[in-house]
Amino acid sequence: MKDLTAEVETQTILELRNVEKRFDLDKGFLETLKFKGGRFTREQRSVHAVNNVSLEVKRGEALCVVGESGCGKSTVARLVAGLLEPSAGEIHYDGQRIDNKSRGQLLDLRKKMQMIFQNPYASLNPRMTIQQALEEPVRYHNPGLSRGEVRAKVAEVMKSVGVDPSWSSRYPHEFSGGQRQRIAIARALTVDPEFIIADEPISALDVSIQAQVLNLMLEAKEERGLTYLFITHDLSVVEHFGTRVVVLYLGSVCELADTRTLFSNPKHPYTKALLSAVPQLKDDKPNHIRLKGEIPTPINLPPGCPFESRCASANARCREEKPRPIVQPDGAMVACHAVEEGRLSPEI
Repeated sequence: MKDLTAEVETQTILELRNVEKRFDLDKGFLETLKFKGGRFTREQRSVHAVNNVSLEVKRGEALCVVGESGCGKSTVARLVAGLLEPSAGEIHYDGQRIDNKSRGQLLDLRKKMQMIFQNPYASLNPRMTIQQALEEPVRYHNPGLSRGEVRAKVAEVMKSVGVDPSWSSRYPHEFSGGQRQRIAIARALTVDPEFIIADEPISALDVSIQAQVLNLMLEAKEERGLTYLFITHDLSVVEHFGTRVVVLYLGSVCELADTRTLFSNPKHPYTKALLSAVPQLKDDKPNHIRLKGEIPTPINLPPGCPFESRCASANARCREEKPRPIVQPDGAMVACHAVEEGRLSPEI
């Protein structure tokens, strides 16, 4: 008999195909004019935030996107949410292309896909009570519900995230950071979504509160069958929360693997350096990899591997040819010439 459960678990809910995002620095015609070689030429300068990113998110998993600040993590999140339009490539949700649709055509998708923002102090309207903030999405997406049904829905969601419904008449400034983030999570859950984009949801919180919010999100995942695209720079969080991990560097995918494989056997030199920086209580002699060299500017990306200037194993091929992702025997996908040729430096 066919195992329908296994089929659902492996079903792709989100797919990015060769997605790119560029931000133009020169807005006007005169700003693009440059005087070179005795004549005027036009040069359009752009920040290459996301570069040819392809990945899939399976239904029911928590795919974590990690990397240094400026690597394009949050841009990927905003592209998926429809807050930004890709410069190239396609984004598909549940088998349907969504990046070319208008705001009106995306209304049904908004109910399925919700976002939790990084800063709980800025993501809630200070002029609205918690009741008003949570009722708004319910009324918008469910116009047929009565006032009592809307209030009952809001109270149920508030209880599920550990916020007392009797506090609903208060304003955001009357809550702590952890409570505000719980309310932000409640707002995302009020429309019963199936996919949550969490953009650094715990980075603005105290360490003691981070674990509570993470556990709350994991409980919601199990109880509601949620799928997460989780953006973070904290690898210790990834090990606890993630199903699979995507490592970004300068807007390009370096490595993609399931969490256990990535932490036990990282392959890309950049991934190795990131993991070596995670504090370990049991390490008597920490082996922190110190990267040398300069980070390239996203305005003028190098023609070859974006990590070449900081990699101890780089050679002429790395400087001239972009590496393509190659699936390894353990299932990890790595974009690195040194890994492909088996010549990683002992330093990394």
